[in-house]
Amino acid sequence: MSEARTAITDDVRAAFDAHLGRADEEAAVALTLRLLRAGVNPEEVLLGLVAPAQVAVGARWASGEWSVMREHAATHISERAVDALAAATRHPAPTASRGAASAGDVVVTCSDGEWHTLPARILAEVLRLRGHRVRFLGGHVPAARLVSDLHQHGPDVVALSCTLPMWLPLAYRLIQVCRRPGVPVLCGGSGFGPDGVWARALGADLYAPDPPSADTLLRRRLPPPLTGESSVDARSTEAYAELARHRSELLRQVVARVQDRFPALRDPTDQRYEATTETLGHLLDSLAAGVFVDDPRVLTGYLSFSVDFLAARSVDPECLRTVLETLSELLPDRPLILSHLAVGQRWLDASAEGTVN
Repeated sequence: MSEARTAITDDVRAAFDAHLGRADEEAAVALTLRLLRAGVNPEEVLLGLVAPAQVAVGARWASGEWSVMREHAATHISERAVDALAAATRHPAPTASRGAASAGDVVVTCSDGEWHTLPARILAEVLRLRGHRVRFLGGHVPAARLVSDLHQHGPDVVALSCTLPMWLPLAYRLIQVCRRPGVPVLCGGSGFGPDGVWARALGADLYAPDPPSADTLLRRRLPPPLTGESSVDARSTEAYAELARHRSELLRQVVARVQDRFPALRDPTDQRYEATTETLGHLLDSLAAGVFVDDPRVLTGYLSFSVDFLAARSVDPECLRTVLETLSELLPDRPLILSHLAVGQRWLDASAEGTVN
C-alpha cells in the first residue's frame, strides 16, 4: 500500500466512529469517498478504518454501552461504506500489484448459520483490489447452494469465513462439500480459533489471519494443493449429534433450572430475560461445537465472553454454573461431553477466584 498516501489519522477514525454512533449513513459514506478522492489506498480504508471501527462497534454492544439495534444500525452503515468503496473502485477493473497471471477465481462465502458477513465482504474486496476474480456469496450459505455454485463456476479456491466458533460444525459441512469436486478451502475469521487451529481440525487446506495474508497464500500456488485432513472422529460426531438432536429439550430444562434459581430472570418483559435465554442457547451451541472439534477452549472461550456480557446486563454470571451442572446431570452417560463440562466448571471456578490465565 506504499504507492498511495496514508490519511487514516486518529481524527479520521474518530469522525467515522461518530458517524456510526449517530447512524449517519450519508456522512459515513461521504467520508469514505472523500478519502478515496484524496488518494488514500482503498485497501487502507477497508483495513485501517472500516474493520477496526466495526470491532469497536461489537465491543460497545458486548459491554452493554450500545443496544443490539444500535449495533445493527452501525453495522449496516459500515456495509454501505464498503458498498460505496467497491462501486467507486470497480471501474476500471483493478490489476494485480504482483502480476495478474497469479490471480485466480475465488469464491468468498460464510457458513450456514453465519450472518456476520462484513469480515468476509472486506476480504472479498481486498482480494478483488489485488487482482483476483472474486464472487461473494454472502452469509448463511447452505451446503446445497454452494454445491450448485461450485459445479457451475469451478473456482480455484473457496474462502470460508467464520466469526463465531459455535458455527464450526456447519463450516465443516461446507468444507466437506468443497472436497467432493476437489476445490481447496481457505479459512479465515475468529471463529476458527487461535492461529486457525479449528480450521485445521475441520480439514481446511489453508488458513489466513487477515486479507493480505490470504492474498499471499493464494499467490504461492493456484489452485493450492488439497492438503487438509480433518481430525473430527466418530466419537466427536456422535456426541455432537446427541447435543444437536436434543438441543430444544436440553435448552428448555436448562432455562427452567436457571429461572428457578434466579427468579429475577423469569419476567419476559425484562431485558435480562432475553439476554440470558439467548446466551444460554449459544452456550449450548458452543459446547456442541467444542465437542465436535474436541477442544474445550470453544466452551471456555464462550464462558469468558458470557461472564462479562451478563454482568454488563446485571445478570449474575453464576447462572452459567447452573447451566453446566444441569447439563452434567442430564447427560450422565456421555463421557466426552462431561469432560468438556468439567473443564468449563473449572474455568468458572478459576474465574471466580481471579486466577484465569
